[in-house]
Amino acid sequence: MSVEHIEILVEEPSTEAALRLLLPKVVGELSFEIYPCQCKDERLGRLPERLRGYASWIPDTWRIVIVVDRDNDGCEKLKARIEKMARAAGLVTRTTARKKPYVVVSRLAIEELEAWFFGDWAAVRAAYPRVPPTITSQAKYRDPDAIRGGTWEALEHVLQRAGYFKTGLRKIEVARAVAEHMDPVQNISHSFQVLRTALLEMVPA
Repeated sequence: MSVEHIEILVEEPSTEAALRLLLPKVVGELSFEIYPCQCKDERLGRLPERLRGYASWIPDTWRIVIVVDRDNDGCEKLKARIEKMARAAGLVTRTTARKKPYVVVSRLAIEELEAWFFGDWAAVRAAYPRVPPTITSQAKYRDPDAIRGGTWEALEHVLQRAGYFKTGLRKIEVARAVAEHMDPVQNISHSFQVLRTALLEMVPA
């Protein structure tokens, strides 16, 4: 049965801003909607009730995708927490479906959304041409999902050194500016590619 629509639950408006531009590049004309909260704690706090609501009406041809930052949480522990919420609501997840029909796909944006931007530095340079082209060749930035000390702080530092955002990073503005230029196929962020792979499974052949 073909997927007809995707509901995407994210933790903050900057992720929504990026995905509204990125999703059509991945899923084409497949219908989707994105629902942000203001922070991760709010997203996870509201999730059980939201999933119970979906369980009462969601069609078999729809999917729910949950995208949250790992931050300092263990990846497997956080994923297990989300999976437990989905099962408690009576929803089948991609992880446990074993080739059976499923509804929920949980995906963690390792560290933070900005890891995806470091994963496509050409897109960052297209949006902000004064940033050096060699940033991601430096050891500390080479693996976008393993940048220490906060990925958005690292991006803010690089942009400020290039003369942008002297008064602080405007995350939604940056998300829109960079996502407009991003090439999902070329992105070297592992967490982004994991999400892309899951989304591609939903695209009608």
